[in-house]
Amino acid sequence: MRGKCLLEISAETVEAAMAAERGGADRVELCGHLSVGGITPSARLQRTVRNQAHIPVFAMIRPRGGDFNYSDSEFATMKDDIGTAKRLGMNGVVLGILKQDRHVDVQRTRELVELARPLAATFHRAFDESADLPQALEDVIQTGASRILTSGGAPGALEGSAVLAEIVVASRGRILIVPGAGINASNIVQVAHQTGAGEFHSGLSTVLPYSSHDYKKFEAEVLKLVEQLTSLS
Repeated sequence: MRGKCLLEISAETVEAAMAAERGGADRVELCGHLSVGGITPSARLQRTVRNQAHIPVFAMIRPRGGDFNYSDSEFATMKDDIGTAKRLGMNGVVLGILKQDRHVDVQRTRELVELARPLAATFHRAFDESADLPQALEDVIQTGASRILTSGGAPGALEGSAVLAEIVVASRGRILIVPGAGINASNIVQVAHQTGAGEFHSGLSTVLPYSSHDYKKFEAEVLKLVEQLTSLS
């Protein structure tokens, strides 16, 4: 037996966010342009979702797609975007910065994490692009972030489950590890068993294209994920 597992769903529209809530998601990661991995959502989208949702909403803080090494002007934009997220009532932010050598930029990431407080900060899948995952874990912990969203350096969380399990053990008590990428109702129980994690992330891209507007199906797929996780508790 294990305690209740938490499910986070990424969404780029108001309709998807509300479908996630109706399906039983515990948290929404709100993004713009999920097709490029997610960027900072507009202030209008944040405001509308916050006004309608009853579950926590974390806003992506990412000025563009591509790599995670940002210029000074992009870093300044990220700071401004964190201020906007706080003002609009977001419950957390999702961010991450790497240096040119693909190691975690501890100093600049810590600055953003501190700026976001009291909001929680998740270090996103820039973690999977880092040059040394064990070192990246220690570096992210130094930034003060609350969570790491990761696939264990693999294309999907299931493929990376062995590495994820190692990271979960190494991180226990210091930071939460949230497996994500390629998770759906057909594999979430296996990922849970193999990793020992307690929180999970899905964008449902393996069962629904990002361009889909079938929000009833989106809600149904979220419900399937919730049911699978409930069977574990």
